[in-house]
Amino acid sequence: MSKSTPSTGGKADKKNSLQRRYSSEVVDGYERAASRAMLHAVGFSREDFKKSQVGIASLWSMVTPCNMHIDQLAREAEAGVNVGGGKGLIFGAPTISDGISMGTEGMKYSLVSREVIADSIETVVGCEGFDGLVAIGGCDKNMPGCLMAMARLNRPSVFVYGGTILPGCISGILASKRLRKERQEKFVGRNLDVVSCFEAVGQFANEQIDQKELSLIEEQAIPGAGSCGGMYTANTMASAIEALGMSLPNSSAQNAVSAAKGSDARAAGAAVVELLKRGIRPSDIMSREAFENAITVVIALGGSTNAVLHLLAMAHAAGVKLELDDFTRIGKRVPVLADLKPSGRYLMSELVAIGGQTPLMKMLLDEGLLHGGCMTVTGKTMAENLRRVKPYPKGQDIVRSFKDPIKAESHLVVLYGNLAPKGAVAKISGKEGLSFSGKAIVFENEQEALAAILDGRVKKGHVIVIRHEGPVGGPGMREMLSPTSAVMGKGLGKDVALITDGRFSGGSHGFVVGHITPEAALGGPLAVVRNGDPVTIDANKRALTLGVPEAELAKRLAKWKAPKPLYTRGVLAKYAHTVSSASLGAVTDLI
Repeated sequence: MSKSTPSTGGKADKKNSLQRRYSSEVVDGYERAASRAMLHAVGFSREDFKKSQVGIASLWSMVTPCNMHIDQLAREAEAGVNVGGGKGLIFGAPTISDGISMGTEGMKYSLVSREVIADSIETVVGCEGFDGLVAIGGCDKNMPGCLMAMARLNRPSVFVYGGTILPGCISGILASKRLRKERQEKFVGRNLDVVSCFEAVGQFANEQIDQKELSLIEEQAIPGAGSCGGMYTANTMASAIEALGMSLPNSSAQNAVSAAKGSDARAAGAAVVELLKRGIRPSDIMSREAFENAITVVIALGGSTNAVLHLLAMAHAAGVKLELDDFTRIGKRVPVLADLKPSGRYLMSELVAIGGQTPLMKMLLDEGLLHGGCMTVTGKTMAENLRRVKPYPKGQDIVRSFKDPIKAESHLVVLYGNLAPKGAVAKISGKEGLSFSGKAIVFENEQEALAAILDGRVKKGHVIVIRHEGPVGGPGMREMLSPTSAVMGKGLGKDVALITDGRFSGGSHGFVVGHITPEAALGGPLAVVRNGDPVTIDANKRALTLGVPEAELAKRLAKWKAPKPLYTRGVLAKYAHTVSSASLGAVTDLI
């Protein structure tokens, strides 16, 4: 064999070389014999060296039901790649569970995991010379982490969502065995999810349910595989990624345990091979207009505040300029249409049953609210993908019409003011009102606040202030699902507000404001709020205001001293040292 001849059996034509741009460097030529030998050991035939290599990032893990089935989906994606003419190789990437770690020190690793996932996928794909990528994720940080890696690598890629969980339910037979007769009707037939458990903690503390009822909710809320069932962060980000054009139509709106989800994974594998043939990369898809489509769909669905943080980070990875104020600009013209939990009535599985996300996107496109010309991973534009989509069935009330929206403008409200000079993000559904004024009750971390809510120290008229939970101060910007759920469980949802430099789970609802910047640990005004200070949240004016004189606020800030870092070694210390502000997406690669 000539030294100049590739081991693939001949000189590749230009088209083939484009499809094997990276893998050819790893396996072509006599000098790459050792590389080919190792790949023979993992199942390569000699013919496979002529094919595009597609890495399949599987975020499978048994630490959470969100991801426990993803190994099976990875096999389906591998089969799709292979049938399509490529060679699929499955590799792992880490995941953590927000739901399990919520309210503990472990939750500080949650947002950190987004960066770890992005770095891990980029590292494997870059090292192994994969030509394309399929990434399959379920839990919250999986999705933005996968997309950040795809944007950085800029190789043909498709994201597959692991799918939503089915609702839990307490049967009449089970209730009759476990509950008093007069209590059975309250629980039987009611849809349950993980937020039901968090709110049940507050109900138990408020003596609205007893230990048997709490245990029954705990045991039945989560029936199997899939991501948390409302329009929480996982379903929100999956929906955003589909609107971005980086997953196949309705990938975001399928049940985890379903034939449709297996077919989606297989089709994604084939789609990447086609993208390789056509030379379509993430940079051709993840445009400024595509990010505006993602924001539009998140608003229409009533999605999580985390979408703001993650879309900013994804746009940064893609080299697209996106700012907090873009959410305000788009939010002024896009209504909330979907009546989904946590503030609405329905679960994601019920949206799946009436047709999923594509009919909603067709509505938005027809109304002139989506950019239809954006390219997608199907190789077609958004408008082409939606052309033959059928409308929702008549009589359904999960997705409203434009004439009867849940809220005329976005529920994601960016606030500024003397408490948030660089911005904060509120989730205002309208059900809790559009403004709140109260007296601050201040806590230095989440656990202190939760204890005060459960033991009754937090009362009507309080604005709960939880600080030193920001990206640097936490570090890690924990989600405040435990305290917000406890507030709801205690029956205080309309009577108190909660503000923080941390963030919120998509399952949080009520009058909540997060992502306050600058954060307390960096000397933001939140650091000097005192018990009893008047605080006003005004969604109409988009303002978050501390009601103390300007001179007094300046005096307090002048006396402020930075707290010592809580961690001096390990991943949390490294994260705190490198992370940017929440207003910039809390990314760790700003240079």
